[in-house]
Amino acid sequence: MQTQITGKAYVLGDDIDTDQIIPAEYLAYNPSIPEERKFFGMYANIGVPQGQRGLPDGNTPFVEEGQFKTEYTIVIGGKNFGCGSSREHAPLAIAEAGAQVVVAEFYARIFFRNCVNGGYLLPCESQQRLVEEISTGDECTVDIEAGTLTNNTSGKTYPLNPLGDVKPIIEAGGVFAYARENGMLPSA
Repeated sequence: MQTQITGKAYVLGDDIDTDQIIPAEYLAYNPSIPEERKFFGMYANIGVPQGQRGLPDGNTPFVEEGQFKTEYTIVIGGKNFGCGSSREHAPLAIAEAGAQVVVAEFYARIFFRNCVNGGYLLPCESQQRLVEEISTGDECTVDIEAGTLTNNTSGKTYPLNPLGDVKPIIEAGGVFAYARENGMLPSA
């Protein structure tokens, strides 16, 4: 696990649900087939309604049309990020697009656990509302060890909650890798 992640931020609002992150019509792709897995990145956040994409103008796409990867490394969310279904494909889609970390005020717990268990994304919780402090395109750095997010564009630094008990699972690359490392599963 990287301890510092730097890149452009993409800002979303409150109650972004898993159906918006990856709509059901794109679940026909098989994530275990590399030629199909990349389509999860292409369609990541495509269901977020116009007016809420890349706030404040609300019309900035996460992934440009026809592309598989995004220019945004850090997703900034509001309250209740990843609510809705237990769809494991939601954090996979964001990660497949190229984002490495989501920083939100708080998560739907199933989305948080899917990030951790699958080893897809680093889910960090902010101690304050960042969707009004950071703009899409701002250059930011998330420092896991320091527990901070720095908006390099504005120079402001914000505290993040510690990862706590999930940190070793994240460091291992997911729950199965963690179980193998700790002798709970046979090595692959």
